Amino acid sequence: MRRADFSYPLPRELIAQHPLPERTASRLLALDGGSGAIRDLRFTDLASLLRAGDLLVLNDTRVLPARLLGRKASGGACELLLERILDTRRILAQARASKGLRPGARISLPGGASAIAVARRGELHELELDRDALAYFEAHGSMPLPPYIAREAGAPDRERYQTVFADEPGAVAAPTAGLHFDHATLQALEQTGTGIARLTLHVGAGTFQPVRVDDTDAHAMHAEWGEVSPATVAAIAATRATGGRVVSIGTTSLRLLESVGRLHDGKVVPWTGETDIFITPGFRFRVVDLLLTNFHLPRSTLLMLVSAFAGRERVLAAYAEAVRVGYRFFSYGDAMLMI
Repeated sequence: MRRADFSYPLPRELIAQHPLPERTASRLLALDGGSGAIRDLRFTDLASLLRAGDLLVLNDTRVLPARLLGRKASGGACELLLERILDTRRILAQARASKGLRPGARISLPGGASAIAVARRGELHELELDRDALAYFEAHGSMPLPPYIAREAGAPDRERYQTVFADEPGAVAAPTAGLHFDHATLQALEQTGTGIARLTLHVGAGTFQPVRVDDTDAHAMHAEWGEVSPATVAAIAATRATGGRVVSIGTTSLRLLESVGRLHDGKVVPWTGETDIFITPGFRFRVVDLLLTNFHLPRSTLLMLVSAFAGRERVLAAYAEAVRVGYRFFSYGDAMLMI
């Protein structure tokens, strides 16, 4: 398919710049992928769209304060955006610096720390810090808000650009569908018979990488590390056995579940590894029945994914309706449930 097949007009004022005061206060657009029917709801209506015996699958990755501003020996600024921690002191990161960043270059960082550029890996740089990388970023980094949020990250973003069930540190972007839940909502869903399971997919900065080629088949997808536990595998099997539906909370959970399903003929098994799955229309879904997600950027891989799930024409029609009635878009925006 062509990149232009996934375009839509979006007024800039609909791009959410801040979260709402309450996590559950967002709107919810429900799309029936079979009929194309659209319902304009509130997120608090989610329970009415679920059945006893359905299973929510949450991504429990935790966003790291992944952004740092340092200085090269020449005095020039160097901004680092962590992509992945490789071991105790070594990291992969995006680096923005005048005249680039050559191997051997030393970067002075806040708090008296320093890093040395070790090697270039494609668009990323391998660097070695002079101290424990995870502890250092937790202490001195700032939250890596997406580029379409036109402000600096503040103290409130440390909480709000993080799900309430975030446990496993390693992401540099939030699994934003999960931002709509609070503890009370999750407890209420469990009490009405909805199951909850977890997996981990560490979302990388590549999630914001634009599709630069016109032919989608030529796009190179970024890889992300994930893990599906035996407990989650058992929960999915029990849900299937009783006729329940698997509800993916976010595209990250869906990508991991469908990666495992594709490798094992539709079965979900305990799994750990990297996935670079690129889902476009024509993809055969084997695991997920419902998808809760946010609204995605035009011409993005995530818009292609949701178009594969519910049909490109129906998704774009739903997006047009969301624009018409003033939904809030992207990470801090409103939610959409696709059946």
